[in-house]
Amino acid sequence: MADHSVDDPEGDRPEPDHRDLNVALGVFATDPLIGAGLPLWLPAGAVIRQELEAFAGQIAARDGCRPVYSPVLAKRALFERSGHWAKFRDDMFPPMPVGGDELVLRPANCPHHAMIYAAEPRSYRQLPVRLNELAPMFRAERSGVLSGLSRVRQISLDDTHVFCRPDQVAGEVVRALRSALDAQQTLGLPVHSVRLSRRDDTGNYLGTAAEWVEAERALRAAADAVLTPAAPPLVDAAGEAAFYGPKLDLQVRDRAGHEETIATVQLDFNQPERFDLTYSAADGSRRRPVMIHRGTVGSMERVVAALLERYRGRLPLWLSPVQVRVLPVTAAQDDDAHRLLDDLHAAGVRAELDTGGSLAARVRRSRRRRDALIAVVGATETAGGTVQITDPATRTHRRLSRSDLITAVRRAHASRAAQVGWPTPD
Repeated sequence: MADHSVDDPEGDRPEPDHRDLNVALGVFATDPLIGAGLPLWLPAGAVIRQELEAFAGQIAARDGCRPVYSPVLAKRALFERSGHWAKFRDDMFPPMPVGGDELVLRPANCPHHAMIYAAEPRSYRQLPVRLNELAPMFRAERSGVLSGLSRVRQISLDDTHVFCRPDQVAGEVVRALRSALDAQQTLGLPVHSVRLSRRDDTGNYLGTAAEWVEAERALRAAADAVLTPAAPPLVDAAGEAAFYGPKLDLQVRDRAGHEETIATVQLDFNQPERFDLTYSAADGSRRRPVMIHRGTVGSMERVVAALLERYRGRLPLWLSPVQVRVLPVTAAQDDDAHRLLDDLHAAGVRAELDTGGSLAARVRRSRRRRDALIAVVGATETAGGTVQITDPATRTHRRLSRSDLITAVRRAHASRAAQVGWPTPD
């Protein structure tokens, strides 16, 4: 019986830089005519990003978030009111004069979402209001700090803003922190620590001292409620807060040991005050909501860079641009390989065919591209209606029916499993 499987040549090597992996994987491209820090998402990268966007959207929907859309531009006056212009003007793109107005590319989504909240009257009985948008934001990063996908001038952030009553803050922070930790566990990105990012004594923060004390207390209590002894530790970090409030940051370490924030939960008592956001309380008075900034999956650019390095380019099947690479052994199996390809496509599986060159050369190409599975169709497989599968992630080699292949792939995709659960051989 022919055996077309090939041992995994990759070995246990250190995590490479995502920019080096990109040479073989073709996730993104850059061009000097477009500009530094503005990557182009190629088809393979677009698949990864679409899967992450769908994942983020499902988490948001599960948590009761409502989708919104907002423009990437706004008048400079909006960011003056929010405080972004005073704090981040040097990191924002310069205003563009249009029709007598000065329009600015937004550095954050929160002012737009504050305006969406303010677009209609709100009652205490309607709160919390959770607004979600996976939207681009812009930072005028200096050329010397730009790096692949990890440091760019346009980021696409999975961003939710919650507007709630003070008595709802604890529950909303717990909900957001749990979702962020669950998301990173599904992605397979180990969270090194949860950082309680507080203000320091510099005075570079908005809001009163009393508001900060209460906000930091609420975040610490929520972290204590969520973080079990087996969870990442809570680390106190003075001076790491946002200018408008303290936050809980999920910290991961890159291949060089440097810490990065991958997701965050932030309290904000300042923006509701600046934008005069209110709700009608039970006694008929007007009260200020608390604003919570929450991210679960994070920015598409940074997360993709982290995933590529974490998995050395061999992403879990649900994220893999090519889930099954179909390889006929000879031209005699081409028709059968095309039928298998059609069946995979009909089942919603991302599959591609490769017929160019020797089988060994095609296997090497597939491994270099980090295809999730390699499906070889030879004379034995054609005769038996089977397929020989190599799963490089688990170093699994087996022959199985085509229906079993499709079932295993669809199940792994739907569950976002770290590995494909293969049926037990008869």
